[in-house]
Amino acid sequence: MGAGDRAKSARMSTPAADAVDVALRTIAFERQGLEAMAEALRAQGDNGLGGAFRRAVGLISAATGRVIVTGLGKSGHVARKIAATLASTGQPAMFVHAAEASHGDLGMVQNGDVVIAISWSGETVELAAVITYAKRFAIPLIAVTANPDSALGREADVLLCLPNAPEACPNGLAPTTSTTMQLVIGDALAIALLESRQFSARDFQILHPGGKLGAKLAYVRDVMHRGERVPRIRMGAKMADAIVEMTSKGFGCVGVFDERDGLLGIITDGDLRRHLKSRLTIDTPVEEVMTRAPRTIAPDALVAEALELISHKISALLVVEAGAVVGIIHFHDLLRIGAA
Repeated sequence: MGAGDRAKSARMSTPAADAVDVALRTIAFERQGLEAMAEALRAQGDNGLGGAFRRAVGLISAATGRVIVTGLGKSGHVARKIAATLASTGQPAMFVHAAEASHGDLGMVQNGDVVIAISWSGETVELAAVITYAKRFAIPLIAVTANPDSALGREADVLLCLPNAPEACPNGLAPTTSTTMQLVIGDALAIALLESRQFSARDFQILHPGGKLGAKLAYVRDVMHRGERVPRIRMGAKMADAIVEMTSKGFGCVGVFDERDGLLGIITDGDLRRHLKSRLTIDTPVEEVMTRAPRTIAPDALVAEALELISHKISALLVVEAGAVVGIIHFHDLLRIGAA
């Protein structure tokens, strides 16, 4: 039996670790890395990670151009995600592949930009062209590395030095803990920048018009039913009329209004079911059945807010603007646009 066969036989005879145990161990390693990074951020003093993080946020906030995020290998994949997150939260950003940079893509980096270069070792050879270009044209360079004495660490204007935590890989080779820490520091930068510019959900909607997220960030006024589609009944009317109006409009509810079209209450399918156990008749006045002060929503509210208000007990909301009912939105409308 050859050496290769003996090694294979040894592996086959060794009991395999339980997959869940491996998963838990991996999570534990990566959690330890994140805890070490959180502790480094909390450390007092301008020379620590916390001080550097504040300087990085200030540098990016003051930039007149974009954030250029670069890296290679797994760090490159993380860099691409960070650039996408920054762009989606209102900070102009793009990814430049470290290896492609020296073959013309350095032209994407302009005055006014800020470069974020990611390398765990800080010695990624392909980053040399980016570093040299940034220093030559006085483009601020933010380094994300675990090695402050590396070529990248020494040349950085701001050094985000991550704790040198062990990888979850049992061989200590596959980037696992390291890439998780890189990803999280990128998310932290994006959220800190988002909050510093007071980037709102409505700003977010402009950049996310598609998919389920875009649907949730649409406005209620764009989805609601208007005019004659709104189920209405006057105070003093009988339940027979209310039931006809509920049935004809198909929203499972009817608003109860006074003579001046002021909203007094609402009657829902649930109200009908609850009152069937009492002495409800077709001649019962609507005010004896209605729910007073019903839950409503404004037309300029986001669909996401309507989704939070609608539940298994409330399937429709009357839309109120300046004290007047201007529409109605139903759970089926949220399903139709893909928000629910």
